[in-house]
Amino acid sequence: MRLTTFIFLLCFINFPVSAQDMAEYNGSWRGVVERSDALSFTVAIDLVDDREGTITVSNYRMEVKQKFDYSSAHEIKIPLADDVYFIGYLADDAASIHGFIQSGILFYNLKLDKSTSGLYTGKWHIFMFKKLEPNTVFLSVEGGAGDDYQLYPFFGDDRFTGTWCNGFEKENDELSFFDFKTGMRMKGRLLEEQILLQFILLDEVVTEISFSKTDPDWQIKTTHDSSEDVFNNKLQLSELEDSIAAGGLANTHAVLISRNGQTIYERYFNGYLADIPHDQRSASKSVSSAMIGIAIDQGIIPSVTTSVLDYLPSEYSSGADSLKRSIDFHSLLTMSSGLDANDNSRDRVSAASENNYQQSPNWLKTVLSAEMVSPPNQHANYGSANPYLLGRALDSILDEPTVLFMHRNLFEPLGVSNYIVQTDETGRPYFGGGMYLTPAQMLRFGELYLNEGTFNGKRILTKDWVKASFTRHTNLENVADQNGYGYLWWQHNYTNGGKTYQSYEARGAGGQYIFVIPELSVVVAITSGNFRNGNTRQPEGILEQYVLPSLE
Repeated sequence: MRLTTFIFLLCFINFPVSAQDMAEYNGSWRGVVERSDALSFTVAIDLVDDREGTITVSNYRMEVKQKFDYSSAHEIKIPLADDVYFIGYLADDAASIHGFIQSGILFYNLKLDKSTSGLYTGKWHIFMFKKLEPNTVFLSVEGGAGDDYQLYPFFGDDRFTGTWCNGFEKENDELSFFDFKTGMRMKGRLLEEQILLQFILLDEVVTEISFSKTDPDWQIKTTHDSSEDVFNNKLQLSELEDSIAAGGLANTHAVLISRNGQTIYERYFNGYLADIPHDQRSASKSVSSAMIGIAIDQGIIPSVTTSVLDYLPSEYSSGADSLKRSIDFHSLLTMSSGLDANDNSRDRVSAASENNYQQSPNWLKTVLSAEMVSPPNQHANYGSANPYLLGRALDSILDEPTVLFMHRNLFEPLGVSNYIVQTDETGRPYFGGGMYLTPAQMLRFGELYLNEGTFNGKRILTKDWVKASFTRHTNLENVADQNGYGYLWWQHNYTNGGKTYQSYEARGAGGQYIFVIPELSVVVAITSGNFRNGNTRQPEGILEQYVLPSLE
């Protein structure tokens, strides 16, 4: 009897299973992750000797261990899978390893601290936060017909910016696709009234979720209550807090204020926490500016008047005319390259606008193929192609990965770790925008500029670079206020009590702001989630209506 049963099951497994029609699965599905920390990982490196080590990546369910050889502590590179690797270096005092895991289109910065056992350990939160609150996951199955479909996971915890899924395949009742943002792969199986979905990383299953049909009215909102978080603030902003609680300042996530280098106010809202890195969007352009300043200070780039085409592939620059060859670093830092790179164009498609070149298979070719609409350094129009070219040029010059150069020279001296850098289509850091920093890290970056390039007594930027960054070189002609513009820093004036204050600002879509106000010795960092609702400039109102009056 047992042998007969075994033969029957074996035959069942080997015969093809009749494929389900994906039309039967269109709609909304709901599942629960087994553990709220299922998508967070421990990374451990054991440097066995001067030439060999072992890296381990693990969570509650899986463990991947791999040996590696390294010839220098100056740069350690460890392939973890076909499209995932760790790159880093041993700190001078050997107390930590600083590095990045590149997975998908993201570089995840990790600081692995040395324990008493000699093991270097740290945490990797692939979806940005430590644990899901709540730990529900929704699926939207769309366009299902035969073997065709699209399937998108959405976390019940809305603090993550979402998955970017692609590569949808189906064979019989098995599905496969991937999130190209994080590099996470998914494999699914269709059952009669269920979808079983595995999340796979480094070729191992990290968690498995069973989904059932649900009402399309999803409840997507974190269950964490930020109002319960206690901070010992010297500055009281009860009117601001009441307005946010009442929904008057929608989607405000954090407000932090420092004065003379001391944090005097820190509050998080709508479920956000101090340790959650926030998508900076274009606010990270100001970080890109800092990296160019450091490269010039170190002699890697001769000067701001150097032609950028000298550092870009000849296949794209060899045929450039004299006008395009006169695009220098200064023009890119001030949005005045003269390229047809207008991100705010409404009446036509600007050839080198971000929306256009990011849809092309070769961003650099698309940008450099754009026509010149004016000579460099004459007219300024806000366009992300300008800092994008800065990043590509710097990457071609450096003798180490750009992310390591960024960390060694800027973020490690600032004491900043566990941030995220987004890449372009080639896997290089994207200088046009896309870092993830915590609000406190944003504040610290602003303080670096308030202190004229020093942090904790250590010089990171030259005083001259900070001065040049805050100098009004141009006015942006394609924005409503035609703001003054420095080296990838905005300028704006605010009035309080009849007095006008000059602010220098890093700005990002959705309401990500760093305000540096030298006259008051104040830095303000505000993060928000106001995408596509017309409230992206809400932080300016918060500063003028609530913050400035409180500082008198």
